[in-house]
Amino acid sequence: MLPGAVAMILTVAFVVVAVLLCVAALLVILGTANVYLSGPEAIERDGLARGRRAPRWSLPDESGAMHTSPPTGSLQLVLFADHSLKSFPSVISGVRELIAGDPGLATVVLLSKRNDLVGAVLAMNGLAGLPVLTGSAALYADYNVRVGPFAIFVDSAGLVRASSLVNHDWQVAKLRQVAGLEISADERAAARRRWPHRGLARTAV
Repeated sequence: MLPGAVAMILTVAFVVVAVLLCVAALLVILGTANVYLSGPEAIERDGLARGRRAPRWSLPDESGAMHTSPPTGSLQLVLFADHSLKSFPSVISGVRELIAGDPGLATVVLLSKRNDLVGAVLAMNGLAGLPVLTGSAALYADYNVRVGPFAIFVDSAGLVRASSLVNHDWQVAKLRQVAGLEISADERAAARRRWPHRGLARTAV
């Protein structure tokens, strides 16, 4: 084989190996980013911190009755659950017990898109009549919620009193206890530091 041909083959082989190495490195970077964006550490940062101002909205339920946030009463539970409630019966049980023990608590289920099955699931689990509201993906983003079931307590001033992913009834009860605690100055400052890029929550209607 001529020396020139050997050199050309070696050059082509070098280029191919270099390209494969670049592709492998890119896949590693993308894989790492995906793990970060969807892993436990990222989920822990979902929702809004205590003391953060929650989005303001006014939305009708399935019967046409209007519901607003901040609530007219002292406290509101916003439960985010597009398709997840049926997989977490313990959460439904926790919400049912919470409402029974605190009938003044304004509780709504907020969806990112219409889902007629949610009302049926609630009715089969002793929560018939619980308002189901259809919001939007943008409203979910305003709350910084990506996965569910997720619960956020909001007070009459429009401030978040408690916020967390919930998988069990005891988590719902614990979150209600946290919501009953006064928001400290340190928590307000921490909430501002946590999302310094987020301005006033925009209104969704």
